[in-house]
Amino acid sequence: MGELTDKIKGSANEAAGNVKQAVGKATDNERMVVDGKAQERKGEAQQVKGKVKGALGDDV
Repeated sequence: MGELTDKIKGSANEAAGNVKQAVGKATDNERMVVDGKAQERKGEAQQVKGKVKGALGDDV
């Protein structure tokens, strides 16, 4: 995957994670909140990966 792809997927995962957290809090569903936090963290990691690829090249 390229730099831009990682950044886009990371942003999408962060957004989806935030939505899951909000729905989980609104419905008092702790499992959904936890899943949302995990997905948000995954998205953050994907964005970092994209930034590293951008700095070092797509061969990382």
